[in-house]
Amino acid sequence: MNYTILCVGKIKEKFYRDAVNEYCKRLSRYANVQIFEVADEKTPDGASTTEEEQIRLREADRLLSKIKDPMYVIALDLKGKEYDSVAFSKHLEKMMIQGNSHLAFVIGGSLGLHPALLSRADESICFSKMTFPHQLMRVILCEQLYRANRIRMNEPYHK
Repeated sequence: MNYTILCVGKIKEKFYRDAVNEYCKRLSRYANVQIFEVADEKTPDGASTTEEEQIRLREADRLLSKIKDPMYVIALDLKGKEYDSVAFSKHLEKMMIQGNSHLAFVIGGSLGLHPALLSRADESICFSKMTFPHQLMRVILCEQLYRANRIRMNEPYHK
């Protein structure tokens, strides 16, 4: 299995980087993991709806340039389908069985994902209706991918 994580912006805080690196190291027993960061756009204070839309579009263009044809694209979006950890594990296993051996997870910037990217995605999932910083979302995604693989392999993991 191959996981590609496409995300807007760099992780500035060391503790987030350390957590992502730790989960990616653990996950490497089960899958190849690659993370690609694209530049984020600065959102001016009081940006208009049009300006925000243009920012999302520029970020989407950068993300879309990293998506390759064989990838099954999963956008992380508040309007996506929600799973508990066991159901998420079963869903990932189903993707493997169906021949989707390269999953790409897309995490947007502070303004979210542009509709152009959402329309390219094969599906959207939501980890929570709460809003998280995109750096923390990267940690959460890596942890849940690790947990899903432990569940799939019937290996013990904290509940």
